Amino acid sequence: MTLDDEVGYALLVVMETLSPAERTAFVLHDLFGVTFDEVAAIVGRSPGAVRQLASRARRQVRGQAPWPSTDAAGHRRVVEAFARAATSGDLAALVSVLDPDVVLVSDGGGLATSARGPVLGADRVARFLLGVMAKGQPGDVIDRVVVNGAPGFAVYQQGALVTVVSVTVTADRVTRLDLVRAPGKLPRLTR
Repeated sequence: MTLDDEVGYALLVVMETLSPAERTAFVLHDLFGVTFDEVAAIVGRSPGAVRQLASRARRQVRGQAPWPSTDAAGHRRVVEAFARAATSGDLAALVSVLDPDVVLVSDGGGLATSARGPVLGADRVARFLLGVMAKGQPGDVIDRVVVNGAPGFAVYQQGALVTVVSVTVTADRVTRLDLVRAPGKLPRLTR
């Protein structure tokens, strides 16, 4: 994973935390130079409100960017510790590798079971993951794979790929987990 890839992915992660109106105001005004009056017409708000949306979005992008670890060996160590803790069923061990403010997002695309919204916080994320692991079937396989240039996981049920897990690591803790379960977004792989 190159630094460009890491920065691009981190910006996408931050952009997901913005409301649609904040995202629109930020992208159109700050990145494309569209005037606040023009953005206001697009989002159906006043130019003053659009200025506020863009300002909030800028603060969010600057203040909460979850920049991934650039140390590949450290990232791998954290992912391995995460895998051991998750497969052992040890809640305390799993919580210890998660950042207190960890975010888990799952995308089922309306076709696969997923969390309705982001799961926030180490305890909730750990309990969610252990609950998912407990529902596994005999024959389910979890492989370590490269996702977005970094270690992640592929989950197979009855030989078919059902989930890809991207793991973001910052300061030796898992700070974000992205679970892609939408069949249309998964590669057509079998195991």
